[in-house]
Amino acid sequence: MISVNSAKTNLPHRMRMLAFSSVALMASLQPGFADAASCFRGINLAGAEFGEGNVYEKDYKYPSEETITHFAEKGFTSVRLPFRWERLQPRLNKPFDEDELARLQETVELIKDNGMSVVIDPHNYARYEGKVIGTSDVPDVAFADFWHRLAQAFANDEAVSFALMNEPHDVAATQWLKSANTAIAAIRTGGARNLILVPGTSWTGAHSWRAELKDGSNATVMAGIKDPASNYAYEVHQYLDSDFSGHKGTCSRGADAIKALEDFTLWLRNHGQRGYLGEFGAPAGKDCLSHLTAMTKVVEENRDIWVGWAYWAAGDWWPAEEPLNIQPVKGVDKPQLSALTPILNDRSKRGLSCPALER
Repeated sequence: MISVNSAKTNLPHRMRMLAFSSVALMASLQPGFADAASCFRGINLAGAEFGEGNVYEKDYKYPSEETITHFAEKGFTSVRLPFRWERLQPRLNKPFDEDELARLQETVELIKDNGMSVVIDPHNYARYEGKVIGTSDVPDVAFADFWHRLAQAFANDEAVSFALMNEPHDVAATQWLKSANTAIAAIRTGGARNLILVPGTSWTGAHSWRAELKDGSNATVMAGIKDPASNYAYEVHQYLDSDFSGHKGTCSRGADAIKALEDFTLWLRNHGQRGYLGEFGAPAGKDCLSHLTAMTKVVEENRDIWVGWAYWAAGDWWPAEEPLNIQPVKGVDKPQLSALTPILNDRSKRGLSCPALER
């Protein structure tokens, strides 16, 4: 079992619910309280995917109540919540670690009680202990077993969506399609009808969606997704630096990033599909801020096919100097928030509607 350093995790369920009740009341009065039909205006709250060890609050940490409440009050309506598959399921095809599952469930409840929806995100790059899904080490049936168990924990909670996997890479699109379809079938066989967010391979880039890979492009291959419930959207990520990785601390290809989202929007529309911008982010330069605003505008102006977006990133353990980080420091917000604020503050009936989620 994973060692636990948090007494809060072991509180009886009824005591936790009493503790959350005041938070829920406060959240309902905040401008960030999410309308049930509103598109995701999200923030990635990182930390549970951090580290290589398995000691809680030493190697990794779920977002704190203070952080969750802060972003709810800023107007965010959704949280993308990364975590590591190996910590939740230490052995393939075996039951989940009870302590880790309790942490995940408690965090989801806290986010919901602050009026936000949740995208749960196994942040593993199509790998388990470094071994690729779809190989003999991590066969598709093991990935399906993981998702069957996880889906049962959150089945039919309208506030919870399932991101199949963060940024698959160095795996053939044809193989990833098989893995994704096997996992989707396992989710639906268990009776869960939650929205599923499906990434392509090649790091999930919007800019690379149409790129001709060795075995075909995401645009061609991933069109073969099969969902018995017909309740899925394609997830893409998009950064603005020279290689679109988000690691360079610049926005030298901001215009290209915006065009990539526009092109992906056209693909969605032409194929009658829906999309989700699961990660995007930039440093605090003036040109970067204008590009961030333009990227959210692409999504917001096409809410009939985009279910929403999530900025990368914030979280309690991000170093203050991380260029894309918008976790407040000593109560002071980062400049990037100003690029998102006009949209976050749009509480109009139209602004809160989301035709894509009503499909």
